[in-house]
Amino acid sequence: MDLNLSSKLALVTAASQGLGKAAAIELAREGCNLIICSSNEEKIAKAAKEIEKISSSKVTAIKADLSDDKQIELLFNQINKDFSGVDIVVNNAGGPPLSTFESVSDEEWEKAFNLTMMSALRISRLALPHMKKQQWGRIINISSYSVKTPVSGLFISNTIRLGVLGWAKALSDEVAKDGITINTVCPGSTRTERINQLIKNSAENSGKSLKDAEKSMAASIPMGRIGEPEELASLIAYLASEKAAYITGAAIQVDGGATRGY
Repeated sequence: MDLNLSSKLALVTAASQGLGKAAAIELAREGCNLIICSSNEEKIAKAAKEIEKISSSKVTAIKADLSDDKQIELLFNQINKDFSGVDIVVNNAGGPPLSTFESVSDEEWEKAFNLTMMSALRISRLALPHMKKQQWGRIINISSYSVKTPVSGLFISNTIRLGVLGWAKALSDEVAKDGITINTVCPGSTRTERINQLIKNSAENSGKSLKDAEKSMAASIPMGRIGEPEELASLIAYLASEKAAYITGAAIQVDGGATRGY
């Protein structure tokens, strides 16, 4: 399927690894030129070179800490100067740490809220003027299936990601008339650096092999396996295209059936 993305410019945040990097790779393979950012300058520069090697796209790497509003402003100052704006935004940020309610301090709540929710709000607010001017745009938020099924041990994620979902739904109503869609993808357990570390920790704590620890993690997933980043990235690329022009305000899980709800 030709998604007709070759003329589009996409911003993918937190794209030096994991789901953000997978999304950037898929968009580049579909022909998008990219701006990718991360708080780690060395990692994001390396990711840009890797993506350019496997695609014909031009990739611009920018160092930006998404928890810092000033750095987000500087990011868009550069984008507007060099490109006049972006057509597609993929909002992504590192997942909040494992937590229970009583273990989370006020400072940790504020830090997670600033990184997970405020970064998406700030980036989208700065991207919208160009999208409205051209009467076309896509904003896609990478969230978690925890917005549909609370996940034990992810108290911060269960709470704050729902805020992002509510904001995205409300914004989709406001900008639909401008040809802009706002959607959220909700991955379940997916093979990223974070999941690999959780599998390793489980193996060490239980005395199981890595293979058996992964099987235990996947036992509650109807498909019986951990997802691959490319499977989420394919949905993101589709939602970024004109093929998905009538889909907005949606929250779509990519979780092998793990969400236990309608």
